[in-house]
Amino acid sequence: MTPPLRVLIHGGGIGGLTLATALGQRGHRVEVAELRGEPDGVGVGITQPSNALHALREIGVLADCLAAGFRWEELTLCDPAGRTLAVLPQPRMAGVPAANGIPRPALAAVLGRAAVAAGARIRFHTTLTELTEEGEEVKVGLSDGSERRYDLVVGFDGTGSPLRRRLYGDAFGPEYTGFAAWRVTLPRPDWLRGVLVTSADRAAKVSLTPVSDRLMHLAALSAEAEEFRPDPRRAHRQLAERLTGIEGPVAEALAEVTDPAAVVYSRISQVTVAAPWHVGRVVLAGDAAHASTPLLAQGAAMAIEDALVLAESLDAEAEVPAALAAWERRRRPRALWVQALSRAVLRQETGTPTTAAEDELLAIGVPGAAHVLVQPY
Repeated sequence: MTPPLRVLIHGGGIGGLTLATALGQRGHRVEVAELRGEPDGVGVGITQPSNALHALREIGVLADCLAAGFRWEELTLCDPAGRTLAVLPQPRMAGVPAANGIPRPALAAVLGRAAVAAGARIRFHTTLTELTEEGEEVKVGLSDGSERRYDLVVGFDGTGSPLRRRLYGDAFGPEYTGFAAWRVTLPRPDWLRGVLVTSADRAAKVSLTPVSDRLMHLAALSAEAEEFRPDPRRAHRQLAERLTGIEGPVAEALAEVTDPAAVVYSRISQVTVAAPWHVGRVVLAGDAAHASTPLLAQGAAMAIEDALVLAESLDAEAEVPAALAAWERRRRPRALWVQALSRAVLRQETGTPTTAAEDELLAIGVPGAAHVLVQPY
């Protein structure tokens, strides 16, 4: 086991706060540099699949997540008219639900409290400005003018990762997939007890997901030009245009979207760092290293797994470099498999030609992938 370390986590999102909690609970001295003024809770709801819930149980926040969210066990496939085609029970890891929907702000609050309770210090409105590795230390300059030394620096700083750019320049920047996600938070009807999925003329995939006792989110995936941005005055109407032809529950939910400001739009990009994810005592994790499309709902889950496995690797190894090497050997195959399969599912569901390698991945099917993902990581 490594001795207690001084650790800087660059990024206070889901992965960063999970790692801060896991390391703080193990006695490491942790600081989180977060550019925003509060824990990163931007967006609408998020799905926590069973493997994410299993990892969150390990740091003691499962009960809080379930209390703030809405657990579910089934996925219902419908045709555009709203008729049920299939009801698919979702696999689960032992002792946790198949999935939990939760509002992002609620999850950020849960993880922020856990990190602070574990002894981590969160430095808001702060980002990294200088980085120099000196022997067994990393000298870091921060935007508040301070200069500090750490034994380990971890970049959980997202698809646009400043830390990744410091290590590799523009070599592994985000790659736009040609698709974007539209999301809206709405009141949850009592009948929605799991996820409902369908498609539309211009949207490859549309879903309703419960995220609390009172709320659900509507999410739509559509092909969009990279430069496209919704009109802030009519974003709700632009979303409706993409859902032309849909009837039934999704149409009823869409009719409630009357405020263009309620529509959250985000382009879907992926990041693949083909070089090592760690250089010396600096390591990239989560979306900074392997951002994937949302088709398997595994992006945040992979970041949470990254965090827990990194903490475990530091437990198992006597030196930081050995722990980082062991962590990457364990995480790279799983994270890149999820990324590749998720991209293949995106191509399949949008009618985009797939490669032979993607066809091999798709042969397992999404249900098969779900069963793989609830195996130990």
